[in-house]
Amino acid sequence: MPTLPPITNLQAFEAVARRRSFALAAAELHLTASAISHQVARLEALLDIRLFERSAHGVRLSPAGEHYLLHVGAALSAITTATEDLRQGIRNSLYVHSAPSIASLWLMPRLHRFAQAYPDISLNLSAAHTPSDFALGQSDIDIRYGMPQWGDLVVEPLFEESVVPLASPTFMKQHKLKQLEQLLDVPLIQSNVSVVQWSDWFARFTKLRAPDRFPVRFDRAQMSLDAATQGLGVALESMVTAGGHLADGKLRAVFGMDKAIRVKAHFAVYPERHSKRPAVEAFLSWIHNEAAKTKS
Repeated sequence: MPTLPPITNLQAFEAVARRRSFALAAAELHLTASAISHQVARLEALLDIRLFERSAHGVRLSPAGEHYLLHVGAALSAITTATEDLRQGIRNSLYVHSAPSIASLWLMPRLHRFAQAYPDISLNLSAAHTPSDFALGQSDIDIRYGMPQWGDLVVEPLFEESVVPLASPTFMKQHKLKQLEQLLDVPLIQSNVSVVQWSDWFARFTKLRAPDRFPVRFDRAQMSLDAATQGLGVALESMVTAGGHLADGKLRAVFGMDKAIRVKAHFAVYPERHSKRPAVEAFLSWIHNEAAKTKS
């Protein structure tokens, strides 16, 4: 079995990487700066690689250090959370990781129902574009977005959703949007992470070519939708994630549902070994029930 670095070395590395300072890391860990420096030096010697680049202007992570921090930081966070749960007497914890926009726009408004149905389960929710690393014990379930290419993990689709051009009523009235061709004359909002791009939509419904450049681009559906509500242009987004904006009347489907591309892009993902955990079974049952009630 590979030798693990001492946890004190890892804690020193993580603190320096996060604070970008040996002095601040030392103060946080109640050690001297010299002690922190020795801890990091021991870790670098053990790994035989430089984790930091030091200069007169301070310290910053090397490319190898950046990569290592992604895993070490998550692992230390998981250990800290698990330890605090035990100290507080929590025995039935569930760790769910999610893509950011579906977490804030779809999952969060429904979580009160999970809490009511399962008051004995302590739910911990995190969100990031980077998928959870199950090998590091970062989560029990991951709600992922994209095309399902995730090896030997169990992958369960949540719902089918309709992706359509969306704009604010004021924007639609201002630009008198009636014809598909008019989209070439108004600002289009680009959602970089969407599985359906403007080029896909134009190819499906028109003989026109989608623009090559966009006035604004975002890496989260929530920002794309918010930009559309503020009149920055037309967003190409899911009716599921836009549900709240549509219900409030802040956005409308520009050309109705006839011009929708339907996809399955959100999935509950987990290792098979997690499937028999009661908290995991409860959450999967609950989220599939919520997904079944979701209008796409």
